[in-house]
Amino acid sequence: MRPVLLARGLKKAYPGRPAPVVAVDGVNLAVAAGEVLAFLGPNGAGKTTTIKMVAGLVRPDAGEVQIAGRDPHKDPGALAALGAVLEGNRNVYWRFTPLENLEYFGVLKGLSPFEARRRGLSLLKRFGLVEKKNALTQQLSRGMQQKLAIAVALVHRPRLLLLDEPTLGLDVEAAEQVKALVRELAADGQAILLTTHQLGVAQALADRVAIIRKGKIVAEDRTEALLQRFSGEHYVIELEGVLDEARKETLLSLGARVEDGRVLYWGDSEGLWRVLEALRPLPLRRLEKDRADLTEVFLRLVKEGGHA
Repeated sequence: MRPVLLARGLKKAYPGRPAPVVAVDGVNLAVAAGEVLAFLGPNGAGKTTTIKMVAGLVRPDAGEVQIAGRDPHKDPGALAALGAVLEGNRNVYWRFTPLENLEYFGVLKGLSPFEARRRGLSLLKRFGLVEKKNALTQQLSRGMQQKLAIAVALVHRPRLLLLDEPTLGLDVEAAEQVKALVRELAADGQAILLTTHQLGVAQALADRVAIIRKGKIVAEDRTEALLQRFSGEHYVIELEGVLDEARKETLLSLGARVEDGRVLYWGDSEGLWRVLEALRPLPLRRLEKDRADLTEVFLRLVKEGGHA
């Protein structure tokens, strides 16, 4: 099945002295229906330029973009398959009501006034905003404003949704509601390209992750596979009590190491049971296999200049 978004070999350079500045150098991206791809990178890495090329706002020097099989740089109609939610709810008018926003942007996207209103009311109901349909948008909570911004991006039923910092500035409850909404949209078949500096949000939402550094993709894989690749092969045991010297000697003989009050063990599960037996009856606070998170992976790839 053809991906909803397919970008191949994207390149873009800007004039500079003594030589042009290469912003994007051979980037490939693909997002399938029902998939969330987190596109991550530090400031200046080429992420924004790539997004602008995908959205038809910047013409690439080389490469191609297809949204639902159409090139937005050659066929303006391709943009009908694109919806975007910008950081800070910049795709809504604050002096309009939620329903007015949906009607206005629906007509702007080619819907009839009747169809724009019908879809708008349906989205407001789905997102739990129907009781606020006639309130001014500026009077809504930040979480409600963000839900409305997503609804506006979806009113014309785009195949691809660009989400930029969807939970930035939201309180914990509102952020969780927006994340649940994104998961629901993906489960319904929406293709989503997510950009964010909140790596915990990316880890929670993304099926796949692509990380860009100095204009090149340095990692691209399923989220779980990428985390596994950077996770350690040892167990971490945290204790409530204090280890005596005899136990420390026993642990060393079993291949374990004591660091900062924790017991670290490299080995199989059978050996782990022997380590636990040596610790009995001390109470355990935590036992888990070392696991990297997306922040750790990102920093190692971006700060250290590595590849995955």
